[in-house]
Parts: sequence; C-alpha cells; structure tokens
Amino acid sequence: MMEESGIETTPPSTPPPSTAGTSVAAATTAIATPIPPVLPNPVTLQAPVAGSGSSITFPEEPEDPRVHTVHDEGSAGGIWGFIKGVAGNPMVKSVLDKTKHSVETVITTLDPGMASYIRTGGEMDIVVTSIKEVKVAAVRDAFQEVFGMAVVTGEDGQSNIAPQPVGYAAGLKGAQERIDSLRRSGMIHEKQPAVSVENFIAELLPDKWFDIGCVIVDDPVHGIRLEAFTQATPVPLEYVQQAQNFTPQDYNLRWSGLSVTVGEVLERSLAHVSRTDWHVAFTGMSRRQMIYSAAKALAGMYKQRLPPRIL
Repeated sequence: MMEESGIETTPPSTPPPSTAGTSVAAATTAIATPIPPVLPNPVTLQAPVAGSGSSITFPEEPEDPRVHTVHDEGSAGGIWGFIKGVAGNPMVKSVLDKTKHSVETVITTLDPGMASYIRTGGEMDIVVTSIKEVKVAAVRDAFQEVFGMAVVTGEDGQSNIAPQPVGYAAGLKGAQERIDSLRRSGMIHEKQPAVSVENFIAELLPDKWFDIGCVIVDDPVHGIRLEAFTQATPVPLEYVQQAQNFTPQDYNLRWSGLSVTVGEVLERSLAHVSRTDWHVAFTGMSRRQMIYSAAKALAGMYKQRLPPRIL
C-alpha cells in the first residue's frame, strides 16, 4: 500500500547515542557548583581511597593573635612580669616609687582622710596609750611620715597620778604609767612598742606657768626608750591658782599634781573654750599639731636607733 502511493519508507533503526544531553548536564553542573576561592597556604590531605590520585584541600584557618598573647603572657609573665623583672633596677625602682608617691599625693589631696589608710601597714606596729583621737591621730601622722608605713592604734591606758600633773617628773611618770598599766592588764604584749602622751603644767619662770606635753616611746625588744616634749603653751596665773584652790589640801595624789585640770578651769571661765583643746584659743595652734611635732621628732630619733632590717 505504501509503495503504491510512491512514498518510500525507511525502516526504523536505533539512533546513535547523542552527547547533547550530557553536555547540557555537564554545563548545568558546572554552573551550579560554585568555584571555591583561592586561599593562601592550603593544607593538602590525601584521599583515603587507595589508588586514587585526587586530593582534598582544606583552607587553613587564620591564626588568632589572642592565642599568642595569652601564651606570651603565661610564659613571660605579661606586663606584670616585665614590671617585676625590672623593679630590681635601682633607677626603675626610683621611678616607680616617685610614681606611687605622686598617686598617693593626688589621693590624699582630694581626700586627706585617705592618708592613714594608704600608709597603714609595714613592719612598724605602735600602740598609743590613749583612745583620744587628738593623741592617736597625731602620733599616727608623725610615725607614718617618718617611716612611710606604720600601723598605729590606740588603747586606753591609766596614769594612776593626779589628773593635772605638775612638773616634769610628774608628766614623765604619768606617761610611763599609762604604758605599764596596759602591760599589767594584758591589753598589750609586754614587748609591744608603745607611745604615751601626758600633759603637765610647770612654773618655768616666777609666776609664769606653761602647759607642756611629754611624749615617750618605749621599745623593750630593742631596748629603746626616748622622751620628747611639745612646745610650752603659756597659762595665765589666775587659772592655775583656781585649779589649786579647787584641789583639797588632803588630796591623796597632791604629790603628783592637782585634782582639777587647767582645761576644766578654762572651760568654766571662758566661753567657746573646750577643756580638750584650749591651746588653739590661746595660741592659734591646736594640741594635735603640738603633739604631732614632738612625736615626729621622737619618731626620727627612734628610727635612727632601730636596726636596719626593721626599716
């Protein structure tokens, strides 16, 4: 039938394999797969498949500088290790000391009360035989000024003499009695260095009386005992006479002084005058300043007599 129509028919045959699909697939795969960026210093690892010549590359992670910093500080001590290493140099130590002093100066200028906290410490340990701030603070400032650092505390010591000592001997005995009473009661150790302050009046010139403070340091361990005295503050004769009149003739401690202090008489007689610090009203200089000056001289003498290892 087909031949009769004049159309020749070619029998169907198997077409040759075509590469078009493969090329398109390959091109599609090439386009879909991104090309990894080229990184420096690749690490090449051999493929675990035997007989394979291909290799797998992994980019090397950038080094973290913090790791080296920690390692360096751990091995070399860091900046603090460097400071400790050079602190032994005399020149560097001098610079560090000056820097420390400058910082302390700024702090104490902004807040003067910080001075006692900054300078509290070291091997110097002093007990003042009083809990009155006028005495404890004056001695603390003096010893910390001389020694750089010092621990200064106060304990209430009793003098066992008249409240108003008269004469140098009575003032000296009163100061020593305060130390002895603390040691007897066990409030301080028998070898504890102590500073004691006792004010007394004395007639240095005919009918001219003065108030003077006796300051002593007693260090049994090193066998050191020193005395110093504050500046003499004039006391008008009439106030001394009033204190004498208030003291009974049969007063059992009259050998050492009077039962009424000059400060008490002044407080009764003058307005706005305190028995604890009447010196500032008469001289413009407080009792604390007077004790500080004497205690600083005492601390200087004490420092000269101490063994070098204590300093």
